[in-house]
Amino acid sequence: MPMRDAQGTLSIPVPEVAVGTGRPPRPTRPRGPATSVRTGPRLYAIDAIRLLAALMVAVHHYAGTRRVNQPDNAIWDRPVSEIMPTVFHFATYGWIGVEIFFVISGFVICMSCWGRTPRQFFVSRVIRLYPAYWFAIVFTTAVLAALPGVWERLRPRDVLLNLTMLQSGSGVQNVDGVYWTLWAELRFYLLFLLVVVTGLTYRKVVVFCCVWGAAAMLAPVASFPLLDLLAGPDAAWYFIAGLALYLMHRFGQDLLLWGILAMSWLMGQRELGQRIDEVEHVSSWRGAVLLYTVFLLVMIAIALGLTDRIRWKWLVTAGSLTYPLYLMHYAAGTTLINRLRDTMDARLLVASLLACFLVLSYLVHCCVERPLAGALKRGLDTSFARMRNAGRADRE
Repeated sequence: MPMRDAQGTLSIPVPEVAVGTGRPPRPTRPRGPATSVRTGPRLYAIDAIRLLAALMVAVHHYAGTRRVNQPDNAIWDRPVSEIMPTVFHFATYGWIGVEIFFVISGFVICMSCWGRTPRQFFVSRVIRLYPAYWFAIVFTTAVLAALPGVWERLRPRDVLLNLTMLQSGSGVQNVDGVYWTLWAELRFYLLFLLVVVTGLTYRKVVVFCCVWGAAAMLAPVASFPLLDLLAGPDAAWYFIAGLALYLMHRFGQDLLLWGILAMSWLMGQRELGQRIDEVEHVSSWRGAVLLYTVFLLVMIAIALGLTDRIRWKWLVTAGSLTYPLYLMHYAAGTTLINRLRDTMDARLLVASLLACFLVLSYLVHCCVERPLAGALKRGLDTSFARMRNAGRADRE
């Protein structure tokens, strides 16, 4: 059957003739682990959605949260709904950008890991996550130290622990509140590594989606903290949706994948409602579900190849700004709003801050991420090579 590779190109397997029969064997789905990922056009549309999601989150934090709409809040000093009511109305839904990130993460991780070894998976995650994150911690800590009064500064030992990205597992506060999503991402990587170790196949990823979904469904009522920690029910169904979408993209659609995606949507809309009730309190469930549904429809279009004609090169650069922008915009940005809110129109201030953080994100990508990622990759590759050679020497 036609298969779509990791980058979107359709390929049609040519069946080999069975020896002694003169007729081709019955076509089947690949059963063994993939050994390589075929090249093809980049999915530029995903880069565009990633940047849009990051901007949604940033605008939400600046002008749409419950915190900034309180009287005498430390950021704007009065309810932002009074300062810019129209912006506030739309910004209240920006938090959905986080759920969009999770779905895209499930899609992209599955795509980038296909045909890779566990070592390559580990190295790719380290060089992708840590360079910009380390810079963001230093940058945010410096801004909060220079401009106190809005956010509490952490103790030096807690800031240092944040450099590991494991602070949530140690019960230590994040340097910036947005880092909570990284804890969800790390748990997803840990779980998915179990599949990568055995070799990625269509069947194994489908089974993984079903098992993880069952665990996420049972965790809230199981009264078993370890299950709740590993299953991460508040984010699991978004990652699962991304995995199902990538399988559609690579192997084509079928009823089972549509069923997994439908289950993910049904469970996801419930999680959206819970987040509104327990955390956000500023947006409606109907509006949130509508936005999330529209996003999933766009992702389905991407998975089915309907956006393959979008090949604007600048979107690659736009996508590269997403991670640094997300890491740096919140604590530092709201602190700057506190200092600059009386100097210009509020809408202009928000737009100016976003523009400045986009420029800073580009500089971080070029001057920090790229050089550090290259150095880390070379160092880790050397380290793993030494381990491999040492293992051979021990056997000899």
